[in-house]
Amino acid sequence: MKTVTTPREARRAIDEIKKAGARVGLVPTMGALHEGHASLVRMARARTEFVVASIFVNPRQFGPKEDLSRYPRTLEADRRMLEDLGCDLLFHPNDADLYSPADRTRISVEGISDVLCGAARRDHFQGVALVVAKLFNIIGPDAAFFGQKDAQQALVIQRMAADLDIPVTILLGPTVREADGLAMSSRNRYLDPESRSKAPAMYAALASARRRIEAGERDPAPLAAMMTGTMRAAGFDVEYAGAVDGATLEPLERMAGTVLLACAGRIGGTRLIDNVTLRVSGAKVEEIVLEFPEWSRYV
Repeated sequence: MKTVTTPREARRAIDEIKKAGARVGLVPTMGALHEGHASLVRMARARTEFVVASIFVNPRQFGPKEDLSRYPRTLEADRRMLEDLGCDLLFHPNDADLYSPADRTRISVEGISDVLCGAARRDHFQGVALVVAKLFNIIGPDAAFFGQKDAQQALVIQRMAADLDIPVTILLGPTVREADGLAMSSRNRYLDPESRSKAPAMYAALASARRRIEAGERDPAPLAAMMTGTMRAAGFDVEYAGAVDGATLEPLERMAGTVLLACAGRIGGTRLIDNVTLRVSGAKVEEIVLEFPEWSRYV
């Protein structure tokens, strides 16, 4: 596996591969890799001929009081994992490689960036959209791979790519979980033993909501109350919990179509998120990986 740090080096390597006719897959990450990331690299490996992983802790998506300085950085372990997975190229830029002090360009995806995580993390998705647009322009991937756990992020990126006519297919892999249901996340490393023992309550809330929907519940209000109560009982400071439309992220009046059950909260000072996507059609309820709506151009 080759490692490059500058956009020029990355473009040079990718140009040579594309001349040979290979399809390029990109797995964007902030490092501190775990099995969730590994599953996306495997997915890219199965669908494209040349796999690029990026590791960049993006300062533009962290708020002023968030965890940028202590975000886990484990480059050597990450590099070994990627090599073992058969990744072809690692793009590992630093801040100066991607951002100029004189830059003035921002990318804002209205509506779906302003709710759920975006309501509490102002400008977060603006930072996400900007760095991902840069990665798409530098790497020029045919397909890019993201995880279902970050469903809102994936919708923002798909909307941005479609609106800007960036010719990349966005593909999602299912959330990878620990044995007790906790969604794998780089931030799980922050959890002390007590918080770690309580953190699976987030997924328990989602699983309970799914069971109630399967049993016939179609009113979002009692489900949101139940999810919030379950998380609070475990010690979470709940940021949001409930059901939204899986395409628009707007509140639902009744469970139907693609339903995103989503929650976020802090436990022991660590912010965690999780979600489950369901397809609800009459009495039939099926858990799915989020599917992009009709405006998605390249799927």
